[in-house]
Amino acid sequence: MAITRRSTILSATLALAAPGGVRARPRGPAGDLVEKHLPHLDRIVVEIMKKTGAPGMAIAVVSQDRVVYLKGFGVRRAGRPEPVDADTVFALASLSKPLATTVVAGVVGDGVVSWDDKIVRYLPDFAMSDPWITQETTLRDMFCHRSGLPDHAGDLLEDIGYGRDEVLRRLRYVKPTGAFRASYAYTNFGFAAAAVAAAKAAGKSWEDLAVERLYRPLGMTSASSRYVDLAARQNRAFGHVRRNGAWVVGEQRQPDAQSPAGGASSSARDMAAWLRLQLARGRFGGREVVKNFALDETHRPQIATGPAISTGAAPTFYGLGWNISYNEHPLAHWSHSGAFALGAATCVNILPARQLGVVALSNASPVGAPEAVCRSFLDLATVGKIERDWLALFGAGFAKMGEPTYGRDADYARSPPGAAPPAAFPEYVGSYADDLYGPISITQDVNRLTVLMGPKNAPYEMHHYAGDVFTFQPPGENAFGPCPMRFMRDGSHKITGLRIDCFDETGQGVFRRER
Repeated sequence: MAITRRSTILSATLALAAPGGVRARPRGPAGDLVEKHLPHLDRIVVEIMKKTGAPGMAIAVVSQDRVVYLKGFGVRRAGRPEPVDADTVFALASLSKPLATTVVAGVVGDGVVSWDDKIVRYLPDFAMSDPWITQETTLRDMFCHRSGLPDHAGDLLEDIGYGRDEVLRRLRYVKPTGAFRASYAYTNFGFAAAAVAAAKAAGKSWEDLAVERLYRPLGMTSASSRYVDLAARQNRAFGHVRRNGAWVVGEQRQPDAQSPAGGASSSARDMAAWLRLQLARGRFGGREVVKNFALDETHRPQIATGPAISTGAAPTFYGLGWNISYNEHPLAHWSHSGAFALGAATCVNILPARQLGVVALSNASPVGAPEAVCRSFLDLATVGKIERDWLALFGAGFAKMGEPTYGRDADYARSPPGAAPPAAFPEYVGSYADDLYGPISITQDVNRLTVLMGPKNAPYEMHHYAGDVFTFQPPGENAFGPCPMRFMRDGSHKITGLRIDCFDETGQGVFRRER
C-alpha cells in the first residue's frame, strides 16, 4: 500500500493523540468535572493564543445537551480592533466533513439514499481508473477514504483553477496507490463525489441540501456551504498566514470546488447546535431532525487509519466523516480537524458517553492551537488534569505537514543555481500535455519563459535554475515554494517532455511534448 507523506504524518499524530493508557476515572457525576473546570478554559485559550500568536479563536462547549461555554477571543483581523465573538463566522476547512455526513445522514434517514448506494447510480459519468471499481464504489467508500485513490487526489487540480465538475471528471485519470476497500488515504474530492451524488439523489445542489437538511432545521443562520456567503458576512474572521514571524491576512481560500469536504463556514454558536444534535443522536430541541440509525452509522469505525503498534498508542479509525478512537474503558472519542495553509484551523472533539463536546475555531493557518485547546479541556473534564503538552504534539505534526513535498530529491539539491546554462529558450517553447493535469503551454517573451496552465491558461513566470531545470511558483493551498520543472530529452537531444515536481508526488507529473 502506498501512503503519501501527508497521510503518514497525520495518521501518526492522530495515533499519538488517541486516548490510551491508564486513565483515572472521573470523580462524581460526569458533569461535575466539566462544571468545575470550565473557568479554566479562558486561561487555556489565552495561553495557547499567546504561545502561537493566533489572532482570533471562538470556542463552544456542550455538556448534557446544554451549551455551557460560548466565547470569542482576539480579533477577526490582525491590526484591526473588531473582536471575535460567539457569532463570528469562520471558514471550517475539513471540519466541513462531519457536517456533510450529518447532511447525508438526513437523506439516508429519509430513505432517499443509502450509505451503500453506488455513486454511478446518481452520477453516471463518474469514473475511476479501473472500470470495476467505478461500478462498485459507494458513498460509504468515499466518505471513509477507502477508495484506493492517493492522498489528497484532485487537490492540485483545484489549485490550478479547475472547478468541481471537472476535478471529479478527472478522477478517472488518477492512478490508485492503495487497495480498494483495504487502504486508507484522505481524499477531499473522493469525499465530495459521494456528497454530490447524495444531493443528486435528493434532487438538490449540495449547497441547497446542506441548508435544507441541516442548517435551517437547527437554526444555524450563519452557516453556509458557499464561499460567497462567508465573504459577505460583516462579522467574519479573515484567514491569516505567518510571514516573517507575524500573522497577516493573505490570499483568502475559496474552497467551493470541494465544498462538502472543506467549504463550509459557521460560527461557534451555530456549531454548538450541531454538537447538541450529535450528542442527542439526531434530536434537537426535543424533535427528531436526523434518524438515529442513519447518524449512528457515521460514528462507527469503517477503516483503520494506520497501525499504532510502533507508537504504543491506541489504534485510530475513520468513520463516515469522523476520526474515531477508544481508550480502555472503552470510551469512544469522535474528532475531526480542519486546516487551510491559507489561514484556517478548526477542531471538534466529542465524548458521547460523557455527553460532552467541544469545538474550537481559529483564523490562522494550522499550528495545533484548536486541537490543543480541545484536548486540554477534555483532559480537565475527564481526569481533572492536563495530561500532556498537546500544543507541542499537534504543533510538531502540523509543522511536518507544512514542509515542502517537492524539490527534495538529491539531483536537484546537488545542483547549485546557475551550475549550467540553459539551452536557447526557443527549444523549450511549445505545448505539453498530461492526462490528469491537462494541457500546458510554454511561451517566450524576449528573455523570459512563462508556463500557462489550468482552464484559464493562468501565466506563471519561469526562472532558470541549472541546465534544463527551471522553477516556477505554483498557486493555491498546496504551494510550499518554487517548484522544479525538468525538461527531458531523447537520445538525439530533442526535448520530449517535462516533469513538474509538485505534480509528481504519485508519479503523474510528466507532461509529454505535443509540439
